[in-house]
Amino acid sequence: MVKAVRLAAAHGCHGIELRTHPDEEVHIGLSAPRIARLRAQIADEGLEVACIAGYAKVCAPGPDQPVITELRALIELAHRFGAPAVRVFPGGDAESWNRISAVLDDLRGSSVRLLIETHDSHPTGKAALSLVEPFAAPELVAVLWDVLHPWRHGEEPALTRALLGDYLGYVQIKDVGGVRDLTPVLPGMGAVPLTLCGALLRSWDGWVSLEWEKAWYPQIGAVGEPLRALRPWLDMFVPPVRD
Repeated sequence: MVKAVRLAAAHGCHGIELRTHPDEEVHIGLSAPRIARLRAQIADEGLEVACIAGYAKVCAPGPDQPVITELRALIELAHRFGAPAVRVFPGGDAESWNRISAVLDDLRGSSVRLLIETHDSHPTGKAALSLVEPFAAPELVAVLWDVLHPWRHGEEPALTRALLGDYLGYVQIKDVGGVRDLTPVLPGMGAVPLTLCGALLRSWDGWVSLEWEKAWYPQIGAVGEPLRALRPWLDMFVPPVRD
């Protein structure tokens, strides 16, 4: 964790996204003292926790209660880290209404936003929006726009951005070799239309993060080089942070 935080700070990042997984340093069930130490390490480098990236699936097959329990644990973890949002996946075709409804009070009480990623069973902005729009509460339940998946499923970035509107809660930037070659490449060196995505975000002031999936593609390089490659894009499209 210390290495990752220092690397992010050295590359001019303002925050860090924490991947929450049983195999990672940050996970559900982490003790309060450990959270406090990690949070202090992050703050000492001048960073914030931008998002807790969880692996709950709000549309997963099966009973509701295990999903609700996991969502509540992730929301509590985000609250303890001072993170404004927690990322989850759709993950199937089960009804998500009861599961999300069950944690609305948790979200309100902790000032944490639930973000459903454009991913797996709901890869487009239109599909992800169908899960959150019925609640009519974008300040509580919104969408994380992973710029890869809507595009590779035929939804143009301009349409994704227009559809999401106020429900756009967070953006993950990545680049890959092509629609069928999902191996990560340096930002700007692949097929994802990042310049167009950037232009669509000029007037947006939310978090934008680089997703570098080395956990799933161990053959790719360390994150330092892609962070350097992303810098010109950030300088061009992302408004500077002002105190």
